[in-house]
Amino acid sequence: MIEDPWFYFAAVPAVLIVGISKGGFAAGFGILGVPLMALVISPLQAAAILLPILLVMDIVGLWAYRRKFDTPNLRILIPAAAIGIFIGWMTASSVREEHVALIVGLVALAFAADFWTGQRRDGVPGRSVRKGGFWGAVAGFTSFVAHAGGPPFQVYMLPQRLDKTMYVGTSVVFFWAVNLIKVPPYLALGQFDATNLMTALVLMPLAPIGIMAGVRLHHLIPEEPFYKLCYAGVTLVGLKLVYDALTSLFA
Repeated sequence: MIEDPWFYFAAVPAVLIVGISKGGFAAGFGILGVPLMALVISPLQAAAILLPILLVMDIVGLWAYRRKFDTPNLRILIPAAAIGIFIGWMTASSVREEHVALIVGLVALAFAADFWTGQRRDGVPGRSVRKGGFWGAVAGFTSFVAHAGGPPFQVYMLPQRLDKTMYVGTSVVFFWAVNLIKVPPYLALGQFDATNLMTALVLMPLAPIGIMAGVRLHHLIPEEPFYKLCYAGVTLVGLKLVYDALTSLFA
């Protein structure tokens, strides 16, 4: 188990933020979990510690949003995400996290800018096997590398303007499936050692606290402000990812 107190100063708020986001409030901010923990430990170790916690959060989220998800979208997204995860596994030794973070950040910013300038407010795109397959695969890949599948998922899902509870429920089921699929590759890469698993166990009680706080906040916010908050989250996360990637690449 990690004993450095500075790690827990970063990890406790990181886990709570991830839980609140997965619970349906401030969607997009959950991507900050790995970067916050990476202030103290390596990004790969942060991702390995977070994965068991995410699986517990997923169980709580599945209960909170049971029967409130869009099955046709999931049928498109989940198989595509499995392909993206496989690609991430096969390229794990050659792909730098900075490059993934930069690409995801730029996509998120372009997507958010399109919304804020009003381009996406006329008409509501529906489901698309081609678009859903592409963004689902990207979400699987970026989730495998750095638990950063949120922005690609949102690029495909947010423009559909689903009922906010249906949108969050679909997100919960999608990332539950993604996180389960990631377990065997993480095991194969040796990321679940005793230190990481024990540290995850210590942080585990925060998982239901964060999730239920997010569920509560989700139901307090009307739909229009909810979607604006989602896009604001995507914007801030995109800025964070691009900044981190460029800082690392040019350090």
